[in-house]
Amino acid sequence: MRRSAPAGLFYGWFVVGAAFVVTFVGFGCAYTFSSFLESLQRDFHASRGAVSLVFSFAGFLYFGLGVISGPLADRWGARKLTALGMGLVGLGLIAASQAQSIAQVYTAYSLGVGLGVGCAYVPAVGVVQRWFVRRRGLASGLAVSGIGVGTLVMPPSATALIATFGWRDAYLVLGLLALVIGVGACLLIVDEPALRGTGPDGTPLEAAGGPQVRAGMSIREAVRSRRFIGLYAACLVSAFGVFVPFVHLLPYAVDHQVAPTTAVLLLGMIGVGSTAGRFFLGSVADRMGRDRFLVAVYSGMALSFAIWAIAGGLGALATFALLFGLFYGGWVAVLPAVVTDHFGGKNVSGIIGILYTSVAFGTLLGPSAAGFVYDVSGSYFLPVASSAALNALAASIAAATSRAHAVVTSRARP
Repeated sequence: MRRSAPAGLFYGWFVVGAAFVVTFVGFGCAYTFSSFLESLQRDFHASRGAVSLVFSFAGFLYFGLGVISGPLADRWGARKLTALGMGLVGLGLIAASQAQSIAQVYTAYSLGVGLGVGCAYVPAVGVVQRWFVRRRGLASGLAVSGIGVGTLVMPPSATALIATFGWRDAYLVLGLLALVIGVGACLLIVDEPALRGTGPDGTPLEAAGGPQVRAGMSIREAVRSRRFIGLYAACLVSAFGVFVPFVHLLPYAVDHQVAPTTAVLLLGMIGVGSTAGRFFLGSVADRMGRDRFLVAVYSGMALSFAIWAIAGGLGALATFALLFGLFYGGWVAVLPAVVTDHFGGKNVSGIIGILYTSVAFGTLLGPSAAGFVYDVSGSYFLPVASSAALNALAASIAAATSRAHAVVTSRARP
């Protein structure tokens, strides 16, 4: 059944809205983890490194699973995969609320949230790319801005729920939210504009070339290209540090005499910066050139981590949180658009899924390694400083890859 939109309103924006809700609910629930860390440590008598592994396993799954969910979405449709994912997130959180050991939290949270976001994220972001060409950066940024808004809204909300009802009921509420709102939003997703009788950006179907919307490289061709290898390497080294703040910024702040109720607001500041980055920097990337913009956001994240490495008070940590959120949001917004620019829309979800396996490995190792380094040394300086250096390296790789691609393209022109 076709879902109609008001006359004159391009349905692609409804797809963007659905993707926004999916990323808001999925990642918003995932990034509440720092709010639960102290309660899980206390109730299950676990070290900070051991509890951090819960988030790392989940992060590995929700980025790593894109290599499966992306191609499945290209073949079966994004709506089915996203709805399945949101259902798994809800069930995983509800199961986590009943856990009686840290191992049960690993199973419920890591598998539920990890598999759920893994099923939903890449298909939701990938489908948006097919609906736009001229405004692809803006549309992609708006779709993934749900992650930023979720980071802004959900951790403080979870903290309030924990304070009022306890961590178990807080997980229960989040699980029901994912089942009702998350799954409901997925029903608005339509896989490509031709199914609505239009082309990308609302152009007439005949002018857009109809089925040509799905033109592009095969997955095999894309992953063998130098451009993809460069993108993968840059994402891999960057991701070792990118997700450290979502687990360790709050306990770092508390260790530096910031009250827990104030420290949780730092995650909200990441959300503010991230939301701004996704809403506004997507259109900047469209004008600036998305390859150059990618280099800029890696450099910005390196700068922000350098600020955190020497931060000792709330003001410096707030500066880090806002800057990191801004550049992190821009990075998440521009990556799917860059992939589609270079490899086309035919297999975009599958290619994005493979690219995000790089982020999966970084997410698995980075936060947990930071936790274990803290357990041994009592300090976060080494993992934070390393995160700055790795993002600077990512900027260098992206710049070199972009220049090499430009040379190859110019030589190929008649």
